[in-house]
Amino acid sequence: MHKISSSTNAPYGTPPSMRSVESLLESGIVVINKQAGPSSHQVAAWVRDSFGLETTGHGGTLDPNVTGVLPVSIGKASKVIKVLQESSKEYICHLRLGKNPGEKKLNEVFAKFIGPIYQIPPFQAAVKRELRIRRIYDLEVMEHNSKSVLFRVECEGGTYIRNLCDDIGSILGTKGVMEQLIRTKSGPFNLQDSFSLVEAHDIFQSWKSSSDEEMMKKMLRPLEDMLVDLPKIEVKDSAVDAVCHGADLAIPGISAVSKRLKRGQLVSLISGQSESIALGRATIDAKEIIDKKNEKGKAVKLERVIMDRGCLLYTSDAADE
Repeated sequence: MHKISSSTNAPYGTPPSMRSVESLLESGIVVINKQAGPSSHQVAAWVRDSFGLETTGHGGTLDPNVTGVLPVSIGKASKVIKVLQESSKEYICHLRLGKNPGEKKLNEVFAKFIGPIYQIPPFQAAVKRELRIRRIYDLEVMEHNSKSVLFRVECEGGTYIRNLCDDIGSILGTKGVMEQLIRTKSGPFNLQDSFSLVEAHDIFQSWKSSSDEEMMKKMLRPLEDMLVDLPKIEVKDSAVDAVCHGADLAIPGISAVSKRLKRGQLVSLISGQSESIALGRATIDAKEIIDKKNEKGKAVKLERVIMDRGCLLYTSDAADE
């Protein structure tokens, strides 16, 4: 982050890492290690009912037979779950081919799929069936035994691995069938961050009976953890409430900016205590913000307010110190 001014005050707000369990149950994330059987919606509903919550969502659909990382949003965190749905994913897949292509040919074909690929969502998908481009960031053969292939793929959100398996088989001149699929990473969350439904239930019940927060705080994550991969802008104290009321962010309201911010990027607006205020779309680059720090003009067009109005109210004197 490039510091532009120092008009934030430590006494205001609470760092996400210091939030209480009660606060996290109003706006947080629990990363579930989904087992085969239930749908993603059923898992999110189970967390809602088990924890006595009003609202939950999930960070990217997994078919009932697919296992692995499924982030479940709690309460207000569901406002920004779309960021996680669109983030990169990592899977380990067991592919069954119709014939043994040989190791050399297999690796050659795998290399061809790294980069942009074309896909049409399957009939059962919840999205419109139209040709679209998805990007494969990495594709690695882990094990190969005759017709059986175990591979790891890192890809753009919304990539259909079953379709990828079919396409790999077609290029190899045979059938390609996805036998088993595990999601090992969703955005910043991986399997090591996850809890089974049984573990989540036991931890919650233990907290209810004993008020011991240690395991609950390990399981519940602040919503800001979803947004760690986004470029950030730190908002001046005096501008926070205006943004909470839906105002676009102007250059004079910025105290710091990620140097990697580019025009058109989704950006996370944060307070001096790293609390999420809103999401918006940058209208200028970081360099322009830094160069024009003493000028007026819009820097971010607001898309989604996260922080409640009136949570951080400051006097102009405190903001300008």
